[in-house]
Amino acid sequence: MNINSVFKALSDPTRRKILELLAEKDMTAGEISDHFKISKPSISHHLNLLKNCDLVLGEKQGQNILYSINTTALQELIKWFYNFKEKGELK
Repeated sequence: MNINSVFKALSDPTRRKILELLAEKDMTAGEISDHFKISKPSISHHLNLLKNCDLVLGEKQGQNILYSINTTALQELIKWFYNFKEKGELK
């Protein structure tokens, strides 16, 4: 996991909302796009960025891809924050 790419991905409110939706349940791109007033290609772009930094996983199911949140990547991010906090307390 590249921390810089994760922070870049998290800097966008649309991508944060996608993560919130996927935290509730796995969804297809079409189901995700129903929650936004932007084009489906834009949703796909956001999903690709989230996949590239490992925050989201995609599993092909028939003609659709079912997207899910990658809890392992989020745990690594939380660990990074925790270690950062711990180092700051030692000073």
